[in-house]
This record gives sequence, C-alpha cells and structure tokens, in this order.
Amino acid sequence: MPRPRTFFAAGLFLMVALPLAAAAGWALLAVADGAAWQALAHHPLTRPALGYSLWTGLASTALAWLACAVLLSQGFVRRSLARTLKAMPVMLATPHAAFAIGLVFLLSPSGWLLRLVSPWLTGLAWPPPWPTVQDPWGLGLVAALVAKELPFLLWTAATQLLRGDVQQRLGAEHTIAQTLGYSPQRAFWHVVWPQLAPRMAWPLFAVLAYGLTVVDMALVIGPASPPPLAVLAWQWLQDADPATNAQGAAAGGLLALVVAASAAVAVLWRHAVAKPLWARVRNQGQRGRHSARAHRFAVAPLLWPLLALYGAVLLALAVGSVAGVWPFPQAWPQQWSLGAWTSVWASRATLGHTLGLAVCASTLALAWAVAWLELAPPTWHTVMRPLLYLPLVLPAVLWVLGVYGLALHTHLEGRWAGLLLAHTLAALPYVVLALSPAYLGFDPRYATVSASLGHGPWRFLWRVKWPLLRRALAASAAVGFAVSVAQYVPTLYIGAGRFATVTTEAVTLASGGQRSLTSAYAWLQFILPVGGFALAAWVGRPRRFRVAR
Repeated sequence: MPRPRTFFAAGLFLMVALPLAAAAGWALLAVADGAAWQALAHHPLTRPALGYSLWTGLASTALAWLACAVLLSQGFVRRSLARTLKAMPVMLATPHAAFAIGLVFLLSPSGWLLRLVSPWLTGLAWPPPWPTVQDPWGLGLVAALVAKELPFLLWTAATQLLRGDVQQRLGAEHTIAQTLGYSPQRAFWHVVWPQLAPRMAWPLFAVLAYGLTVVDMALVIGPASPPPLAVLAWQWLQDADPATNAQGAAAGGLLALVVAASAAVAVLWRHAVAKPLWARVRNQGQRGRHSARAHRFAVAPLLWPLLALYGAVLLALAVGSVAGVWPFPQAWPQQWSLGAWTSVWASRATLGHTLGLAVCASTLALAWAVAWLELAPPTWHTVMRPLLYLPLVLPAVLWVLGVYGLALHTHLEGRWAGLLLAHTLAALPYVVLALSPAYLGFDPRYATVSASLGHGPWRFLWRVKWPLLRRALAASAAVGFAVSVAQYVPTLYIGAGRFATVTTEAVTLASGGQRSLTSAYAWLQFILPVGGFALAAWVGRPRRFRVAR
C-alpha cells in the first residue's frame, strides 16, 4: 500500500479512536466508586428495576430476532426483499420517542383505540382502569421495542442479502439445495440463514444493548414504579447530591456488565447448543413441502400488522397535534386548533438546533466513513470495528458519562461543539454499519477498467464509484441524520440543558397533560427524519438516459 494512504488511514483512525477511547476511559473512571456500588446493592429498587430491564430487553430482542428471520425467509423465497425495503424508510425514520408517544396516545385507557370501540363497551367504567401503557409487567415497552427494532434488523439483513456478490452466491446455493430435494423455505433455513445470521451479530448486539438500557422509550411507555434500571440510573445522575450521582454511575456500570453477560451467553448458546441442535435437525428432518406451507402460513400475517401499527401511531400523532377540546369517549375532537403548532413555531430555535446538529453530525460521520472505507486496510477495519461500535453496545447512561468527562476536560461541556461531538460519535456507528455492505461489496473490476482507460483514482471516485454508490451514500447520511434527531440523553447531559431539541421537548412534554403540544413535537420529530430519507431517495434515484433519435 502506498505510504500516503497509510498515513491518512492512521490519521482517520486516531481522529475517532482517541475520543472513543477517552470517553470509554472516563466512563470506567465514573463507575470506579466502591461506596456507590455498595449503596446500589443495598438500594431497595435495584433488584426489581434490574429485573424489568432484563425482562423487557431480552424478550424484545428475542421476539424481534425471530420475526426478522421469519420475514426474511418469506422475502428471500419470494424474491421480494427489494419491495420489503420500500416500507423500511418510514419505519426507520420514526424516532423511538415519537413512536412511544404515539403508541401511548393510541393504546392508553383514554386513548384513540378505546374511543373508537367505546360505543360497544357501554357497560364499563370510563375510562376503564386497564394498565395498557406503563403497565407493571412491561408489556407495553416490550411491544414498542419489538415494533421499533424489527425494521432495523430487517433493513440491515436485507442490505446484506442485496449485495451483488452475496446475493449471487447465496442464490446459487439456494437453487442447488432445491435441486437436492429441499423446498424453497427449507433451503433458506438450511443454507441461507446459517450464513446470514453471523453477519447480523453486530446489529443484533446493538438491539440487545438498546433494549436493556433504553431511557427515552421507557420514560414514556415503560413501567414507572419502579422503572427499568436505565431510567433509575438516569434519574440518579440528574440528582445534585454527589453520592446519588455516583450511585447512578454505578447503575450504568451494572447495566454494562449485564449487556456483556447477555452477549456472552448468546454466543455460548449459539456455539454450544444452537449449532449442534441445528445440525441434528438438518440431518434428521424430512424434506418436502410440509415445512414450506407451515412457514408460509406463519409469515404472511406479520408485515401488514406492523405497517398498520405504524400508520395508526402516526395518524394518532397527527390528529392529536391539531385537536382542541376532545372529551372522552368521543372518537373525534369537538374542536380543531393549530395552537400547538403556533407554540412550536414560536420556539423555532429548537428546530434550528435540531437541524443544525443533525446536518453537521451526519455530514461529518459520512465523510469519515467514506474516507475510512476507502483508505483503511481490511485488517484495520477489523480492529477498528469493536471500538467504533462502543456507542451502540454501551448503556446510554454510561456512555454519556464518558462523553461528558471528555467534554468537561476539553472545555466543551455546555457548548454547541461538545454537543456536536456527542451526536457525531452517536451517529458514526450507524453510518458505518449502513454504508459498509455496499462499499465493501463494490466490484473492484470497475477500478481496473477505469485505470486501463487512463483515468486516475480521483476521477474514478468522482465519475464512477461514488455515482454508482450514491444511493447507499445518501441512505447512510439519512440514517445518521435520523440518529442525531433522536438523541435524548446526550443532548440533555452534554448540552447542560442549554440546547433544546424536538426530542428533548417531546419526551419532557410526554409526562405532562398537554397532549396536543406533545403530539406536535412528536410529529415534528418524525417529519424531520422522513424528510431526510425522502431527500436521500431523490438523490439516490436511478439515472435515466434519453435515447438519441
């Protein structure tokens, strides 16, 4: 490799590795307090809160993973993965907090769903005392997490399957398996899925870590007495008492240990139990069409209810944002009002902060990702990946402590530059995760043909490679934009409360009684990422050439 490429790759590595390692170091220092760990162990809420975190995180991850595998088997066999991806941008663009708020407005005891069926339930007390959201079993949080994480897993898996080299190889092997007597569905489970599942390790780990350590969704729709441990840690971290603050840091450290232990158990299960069991099923299973029918009937109903749920949530937010007087149990408001949107426009500086941070963070993350994937050797990329994915796998409350320590010692705490650093570090793993399959799967023969025509590397990048990859580049930038818009914990902690965004306003208002204003901010929180994905779709549209006559 030429020395200039190595030099620039080393610079890119240090540019990101140093702040990531420094943040991780400060996070470790924050939890190194023996007295705080003792107080955490003796606190009466620690065990039930940890139980809620384990139950909601593990259950939602398992259900999302199972649903993803079943839907992928349907799409691969029917060759409809590309059509499935068309529905993903809207679901991916819906922020977690906005989705949780809309789900609360839809499913709460006085929510829209019960209003619609109220004429047939006249014998019940109004509103009925049903814990449909913030229930003591955490079922509402589990349902919300599954509905939000399933599109992410589907999208990352489909991008792997739609890579030219992977699609061609797996398609050929799938066809060969059918010639040996396997049904299409059975061929997928025995040939395609065992090769795809290892490629999904990092996305699955990110989903597991988020489910175990979620804060914003748990604040809106999760149990409250006690809350999950991540919410309890966040509440302690905001306390002015240093001992309580240290106890919150220790709770973040405990969550990190729980995430690591859960991941280790999953790896051991896969190698010690799942692989031998799968091999035994493959050797002893009967071939034929029976299993294909079973999978077909199991899969068909899954995608449409998910799309319907997202549509209902977004409709509930849209109607709530313009609702005036709306007494229960009427299905529609008595009056319509734009007062909530007027209040949003009056505080348009919040929108400016959100857009400025999201545009700058996604641009910086995309520029670094492109430069890194272009210049770094494959071995460097392998070494960098675990460090790069730290913001994904560390609990949000612990990661924000590390970034806060970094910002504090670089005099960036409470400044826009420090907030931009936090948002960029949060968006960078998602951008790299979204861009890597397409970028690393790019056919190198194009470079050979371009060089044989006398074109240099820069001309090849500008005229051939990046135009061919512009869809992936635009989609990755949109993902980074959406991640930045959805940041809640870093915005409050690193920004020291000086920079309000639509996400912080929406989550804060969700605990109050201003339904219309909460819906307006949640709807705005959804519109911004959707606009980003729509712009990405327009930029990445296929080029059309006119035929000269």
